[in-house]
Amino acid sequence: MPSLYDVAAIGNAIVDVIAPASEAFLEAEGLAKGSMMLIDETRALALYGRMAGGVEASGGSAANTAAGVASFGGRAAYLGKVADDQLGEVFAHDIRAIGVDFRASPLEGRPATGACLINVTPDGERTMCTYLGAAIELRDTDIDQEVVEGASVLYLEGYLFDPPEARRAFAKAAGLARGAGRTIALSLSDAFVVERHREALLGFIEGQVDIVFANESELKSLFRTDDFDAAARSIGAMTKIAAVTRGAAGSVVLAEGAIIAVEAFPVEKVVDTTGAGDQYAAGFLFGLAGGRPLESCGRLASLAASEVISHYGPRPQASLRQLATAKGL
Repeated sequence: MPSLYDVAAIGNAIVDVIAPASEAFLEAEGLAKGSMMLIDETRALALYGRMAGGVEASGGSAANTAAGVASFGGRAAYLGKVADDQLGEVFAHDIRAIGVDFRASPLEGRPATGACLINVTPDGERTMCTYLGAAIELRDTDIDQEVVEGASVLYLEGYLFDPPEARRAFAKAAGLARGAGRTIALSLSDAFVVERHREALLGFIEGQVDIVFANESELKSLFRTDDFDAAARSIGAMTKIAAVTRGAAGSVVLAEGAIIAVEAFPVEKVVDTTGAGDQYAAGFLFGLAGGRPLESCGRLASLAASEVISHYGPRPQASLRQLATAKGL
């Protein structure tokens, strides 16, 4: 069956609030640098009130990836839950304006649309505190069969392993994609997700997933080892494709026993690493859906990641399609 979309992404619909912060601010707020933690609405309001002035932008890991696919000129759809409030309207407008198909009906009443408070230190490292709000109200009834079955690749955000109802939606979408013969990709999202749901993630990867995206720390955590090579061998044996990012060292793509090293694109200054993994996945999946070789997919992924870390915000500010053309990719 011909595909309607290159990628259909499912995840937590979040509006990001991104602000510069000092190491002292993180310490005063009891925040572990580089971490991601879940907070309640009371804590979110208090922290927001103490943060420096910054920018607000629609985010959410899988939504950022869908935005990146669209920036490359790909066909993308997104499934996630927002509330019938101002932030929900902002999120829906932003994602549709960049060409992503977003059909979700907003949740009426509370909880409010989710928000991620991101404090960025001068070295570009981001520390995230997330209030999930309406995002965790995603249900299996929100999964649009036409969208899932019509996508070449179904991309699932690991953060959805937290709320039980959302995990059921996750499982339904994977079942529909598998039944339609589509490719299923999973992002591990964060080491804290791996620590909380290691066994469930391993089972899901073995039974359902074709492609795994992870960074080095997430992968080591998944297999409880400090040996990167051992962790890479383990994930390579479990999936058809694994793409693992290693920061400035680039990334590696593992497939059918082969290991493809991909260099990072040079960046004049790293401003904010928020969204780097999301855009890496966008470039890789855009290339894969277009039938490109894995090395080419990795180059597109690296290019997208380099663009997003050069500015504040988790989504491309320049056309990834034009950048790829300029680089001959």
